[in-house]
Amino acid sequence: MPLPQVEEDQVLIKVAAAALNPIDHTRLLGYFKDTDSALPTVPGYDVAGVVVKLGSQARKFKAGMKYIGLSMSKKIGSLAEYTAMEETLLAVKPKNLSFAEAASPPVAIETAYEGLERAQIFAGKSILVLGGAGDVGTHVIQHVFGVSRVAATASTKKLDSLRSLGADLAIDYTKDNFEELPEKFDVVYDAVETQPLLGECGKVKAVIDPNGPYPFPNTLEAFAYLEASSRAIGKRACYVPK
Repeated sequence: MPLPQVEEDQVLIKVAAAALNPIDHTRLLGYFKDTDSALPTVPGYDVAGVVVKLGSQARKFKAGMKYIGLSMSKKIGSLAEYTAMEETLLAVKPKNLSFAEAASPPVAIETAYEGLERAQIFAGKSILVLGGAGDVGTHVIQHVFGVSRVAATASTKKLDSLRSLGADLAIDYTKDNFEELPEKFDVVYDAVETQPLLGECGKVKAVIDPNGPYPFPNTLEAFAYLEASSRAIGKRACYVPK
């Protein structure tokens, strides 16, 4: 395929590494064909590489520098030699990470952050993270600052990892049922997209605090759609809204 066209607010990235996400598989199955670009297209969102060209209005970064980011292109994504992307979706690659390591977290971090922002989790509130040892779950645990309590589920061998990330309560889902926890939580962040969370939040209703400041449980999509693309993505946060 030819090199991507670089718009005035974009940069051209020479891709050094890219990561796969569940959304890439979903896209390849054709679930977004109504809004996707006509074939041929190249999938991929997570990317790390070197900026080789700047659009006329791109001012934030310099050619030759190493970056990580999210490629939002419908036509040529991160699984290509080159991809064009808005400079607002880029960040400088940490020096202590290889390109492969740096390419892995962008979608997970954005999903975790946006879910927490939409659920309005703030200081003094409590949260239960389902799938706390996964890509999204680990970032959720690390991004809840000042909350009163963080609980998370994982398999037996990953419980110590949850504690090292900052979880106050590590729950072994192979032995314990989170529905039977005696305590209640203001937010339940589902980082594994378990089907029972749909509708009225299913099993999660048992651990949502009925005496909290919000009247009804609800399901909120975290990073539900990539900007201007109508592509579903991300995880769910079950919460009680104002």
